[in-house]
Amino acid sequence: MNAVQGKWALITGATSGFGKAIAELLAKHGCHLIVTGRRAERLESLQHILEEKYSVKVLAYCFDVRDLNQCVEMSNDLQSREIVPDVLINNAGLASGKNKIHEGLIGDWEKMIDTNIKGLLYITRTILPMMVARNEGHVINIGSTAGHVVYPEGNVYNASKFAVKALNEAINLDLVGTNIRCCS
Repeated sequence: MNAVQGKWALITGATSGFGKAIAELLAKHGCHLIVTGRRAERLESLQHILEEKYSVKVLAYCFDVRDLNQCVEMSNDLQSREIVPDVLINNAGLASGKNKIHEGLIGDWEKMIDTNIKGLLYITRTILPMMVARNEGHVINIGSTAGHVVYPEGNVYNASKFAVKALNEAINLDLVGTNIRCCS
């Protein structure tokens, strides 16, 4: 039996790019999905395609991970359905603006920090307690080479992805003694 067949994976930022590709790959192997994203029409299309093509269950939640209340609402809905994700894939992220630090736009900074760091934290905080209570699961935080090596005008994006790297290490330390692991 395939390692993910019949399990549940939650993927943030599933409407495009890596998130969409990960959703398709997991569905292909029989994994049920909880997909999130900000674009309702893309999310609905993805849900329909994956259910039809791979005969898996797909729950779609349209919201922005920067909104803690919406993250909590999704988590509460999963709990009411008695669904605990086996895998959490924090994929939602973005790069906004590319300026020298002294020319950067505060709005770009806030968008990146709120999505790449706080969004990851909000989702992790709402889902991880369910995994800990069950004492099993995997958390995968999608990082970037920008979290290991800085580049010109990538200052705040680099910092946000360095934070993801640090959070991976810190989450693993917090999970010592459980059967849950975190990686990127």
